[in-house]
Amino acid sequence: MARPTSAPGRLARYGFGTAQGDGGARAADLLGPDGLGLWRPDGQEPVDGRAGELLAALSRAADPDLALRQLHRLVEAEHRAAGHAATRTDAGGGAGAAGIGAGSALLEQLYADEGLRSRLIAVLGASSALGDHLVANPDHWRVLRTSADGRQPAADGRLEPIGDGNPIAGLRQAYRLALLRIAAADLTGGRELEQTMAALSALADATLRAAHGIAVEELPEGAARPRLAVVAMGKCGGFELNYVSDVDVIFVADSDDDLAAATTVATRLIHICGLVAWPVDAALRPEGSRGPLVRTLASHLAYYRRWARTWEFQALLKARPAAGDLALGQEWIDQLAPLVWRAAERPEAVEDVRAMRRKIIDHVPPKELEREIKRGPGGLRDIEFAVQLLQLVHGRGDESLREPGTVPALRALVGGGYVGRADGEALLRGYRFLRGVEHRLQLQGLRRTHTVPTDPVALRWLAAALGYTATPGRSAVEAFRAEWVSHAAEVRRLHAKLLYRPLLESVARVPADGLRLTPEAARHRLEILGFGDPAGALRHLQALTGGVSRTAAIQRTLLPVLLSEFADAPEPDRGLLNYRQVSDKLGSTPWYLRLLRDEGPVARRLARVLSSSRYAADLLAREPEALRLLAEESELVPRPRDVLHEGFAAAAARHTDPVEATRAVRALRRRELVRIACADVLSRAGSLAPAPPRPDGAVRPALTDVTRVGAALADVNDATLAAALRIARAAQPAQPGLRFAVIGMGRLGGYESNYLSDADVLFVYDPVPGSDENAASAAAQAVAEELRRLLGMPAPDPPLGIDADLRPEGRQGPLVRSLAAYGQYYARWSRVWEAQALLRARFVCGDADLGAEFEALVDPVRYPADGLTREQVVEIRRIKARVEHERLPRGADPATHTKLGRGGLADVEWAVQLLQLRHGGAVPALRGTRTLDALAAARDAGLVDPADAAAMAAGWTLAAQVRNALMLVRGRAGDQLPRHGVELAGVVRLLGADDPGQFLDDYLRTARRSRAAMERVLDG
Repeated sequence: MARPTSAPGRLARYGFGTAQGDGGARAADLLGPDGLGLWRPDGQEPVDGRAGELLAALSRAADPDLALRQLHRLVEAEHRAAGHAATRTDAGGGAGAAGIGAGSALLEQLYADEGLRSRLIAVLGASSALGDHLVANPDHWRVLRTSADGRQPAADGRLEPIGDGNPIAGLRQAYRLALLRIAAADLTGGRELEQTMAALSALADATLRAAHGIAVEELPEGAARPRLAVVAMGKCGGFELNYVSDVDVIFVADSDDDLAAATTVATRLIHICGLVAWPVDAALRPEGSRGPLVRTLASHLAYYRRWARTWEFQALLKARPAAGDLALGQEWIDQLAPLVWRAAERPEAVEDVRAMRRKIIDHVPPKELEREIKRGPGGLRDIEFAVQLLQLVHGRGDESLREPGTVPALRALVGGGYVGRADGEALLRGYRFLRGVEHRLQLQGLRRTHTVPTDPVALRWLAAALGYTATPGRSAVEAFRAEWVSHAAEVRRLHAKLLYRPLLESVARVPADGLRLTPEAARHRLEILGFGDPAGALRHLQALTGGVSRTAAIQRTLLPVLLSEFADAPEPDRGLLNYRQVSDKLGSTPWYLRLLRDEGPVARRLARVLSSSRYAADLLAREPEALRLLAEESELVPRPRDVLHEGFAAAAARHTDPVEATRAVRALRRRELVRIACADVLSRAGSLAPAPPRPDGAVRPALTDVTRVGAALADVNDATLAAALRIARAAQPAQPGLRFAVIGMGRLGGYESNYLSDADVLFVYDPVPGSDENAASAAAQAVAEELRRLLGMPAPDPPLGIDADLRPEGRQGPLVRSLAAYGQYYARWSRVWEAQALLRARFVCGDADLGAEFEALVDPVRYPADGLTREQVVEIRRIKARVEHERLPRGADPATHTKLGRGGLADVEWAVQLLQLRHGGAVPALRGTRTLDALAAARDAGLVDPADAAAMAAGWTLAAQVRNALMLVRGRAGDQLPRHGVELAGVVRLLGADDPGQFLDDYLRTARRSRAAMERVLDG
């Protein structure tokens, strides 16, 4: 009878025919009367309700066509096994027709057992290899049935004995049945990823044990049974085995007497496992494939103590006894453990792990690099290497990290505070996603692969197997790709963040005993590190690390490194105290400890700053959030002048109340002082020194030049004065058209401010022509007074004193003068010392035109066209001698006083200023406010011997550096360099030197040469 044609369109709705593109025509043949008898061609519908449920189950498979083909083959195999012949049916068909489905026990069970239906169809649609196995063994599907009490089949990796005359064949069958149960549970959501990996690992253990037993039984009769341990390594050792993977092992014999028989057993075990399940890989053993397959326990220990490389200890993180003599295997692990947990202390250890990861990537074929979910960037190896390196480094002191599996180890790292919660969760999600993809890829053909396919059909299957479905505007494949790209990018980012975390090298350098902050170990460690008050330091440690909070856990990670940094300072106790004070203020702030742990060299930079500088420590105590600056290279660079002015003005403009506006400006100034002080402290700190790249790629120099420090501080003070002047003018009744300017004098004018400098200024105004002079003077006076009041208010900020004592007539003269009044005074009454003071006068803020007019007004005074008379030169020398005699503090050492001592700042400045007064009228290059620039101009003009110029420049620079360093170390003003003690040691360390005695000798020698050069200039 001719078979009626049928339109297959309805079957396409079940997902059949997608891969073939035939609209379900092939499925119609397999399901129709000549096939399984589930589909009625004439009615284009299932033959009955039970057939409809089975078709619905097939439609939910990862590949409905594959599942249908496999089911059809399986029913055919069942028929052949039962001796039936396939018969043709009439056009009507039906459940009882003569197709291969008629009388099928399998189909009847699929109708009756919903659990079996779900599990078997899922396996048939996801794995052609397991389908082939079922076709070859048509009764094996029964292991997936639901038990009489409703329980699912066990999927824990246990082997169920199969009676067979050939033990290897029986083991192969038992292995496949166990694998079938695991795959079914995995595919139907009966198991999480970790459970599936654990079950596969347990199955590998059971297979190894069975193969070991077979190999031992095959030994000649009467032969001694060797003590042989089979140690699982790699993914099997970590309870995270794939469906298809080599099983890494190491064989350990008890003694030399066991070696021959143990080698025979090990060789046979490898052969049996290859026949039954998967290759056994013993290449992780000492010397790899070149070394003996089996070694004794003593031989292993000798090798690892002498020859093992870092990667070999890294591999041992996953070692565990799996088969054979388990007690011997555990003894092997226990004896190697001390070596494993000291491996990270090798100088090259951290870089070895990083280099090995790079080497793995280099060996991936370029065309597969972006599709490799295991070895490629953003793949499983990125996660595993980051976790294992953190285990090696931190596991020395924290035994909770000694987990063989990646997932439990990652959880322990998060729980211990070594990895942030968000980072840990992101890595965990990435790991689960990538391993899920790997499992589905391998399960399809039971073939070892880690590469996402490019074929569109294979990609559609993979996306379906992973549970992705199409949504409006996006296919299942696009959804899979989007998630894959997202996970890979996040894994790459976190891999770089964790594997290349600078703190790792620092932690690795701390001995293991130093990581265990028990009271006894900590006290001993503090004494060794040179803390002056170990008991007091221990109290700080206990306060920081006590309890079980996450904060305490992270502190326990950081402090061993920080203690080593504090110990390098002259006063370790003060560094620890400062750190506790900052931590007390920020310890509960979520970002604080995370910043120290995760972001570059922040922790070590903070330790360096806190242990080196009381000034910077005090600033950070007032502005603890400013330590974020330590995280970015670009943040440790002084801000450009225009950026400062704009930022300070904007901060002031946000407040209408002048007091609040000034507080905002002063807070910004405080933050900028933190920036400059920290950059200065770190500038000679080796690898911690900031060196941000310029846009052109060149490296910007660190803040080591004292002139750059002075200019940066002057820029901050200029911006502060400019913003405060705007606030003051807004707060005071202003005379319309009144012009007002602030003129910088002294170190402010010379761009040579130090950390505690006052702002030496002059106030100048210019009334509107024809206005009331007295009213203009009062208005200007009110602005100046308000400016001084606002900047002088008590506040938790470093003060910026306004010093106007260099004005005409000093303190007895008016605070503010008009431009005309200044002109009259300097024309009639100015003395030579006032002309000298004006050499540093420059416009700072206010009316720029008025500032320029003031500078033009005083230029003839400070740069006299005819130079100085002989009497004026004598007067300058007399004043210089008087200042040196009267203003040097009682008891000060003139040889090491940086400001007024021999060869110090004042000596060089007076010499340079004398040259400017004498020759500035004729040599325009001398007309500048910066000391070293004027000195260089005098040298270039032939006004001073180059050797003398070099000596004075060296003397001034060193004295300025020492003066700044003294202020940073002490936290208060001071000009006297001590000849011994912790302050001298602190200055020497801050300036990048090593030997205080040698530094002092260098200072004295430089100062003597500077003094002699100054005297020659003054005498000239």
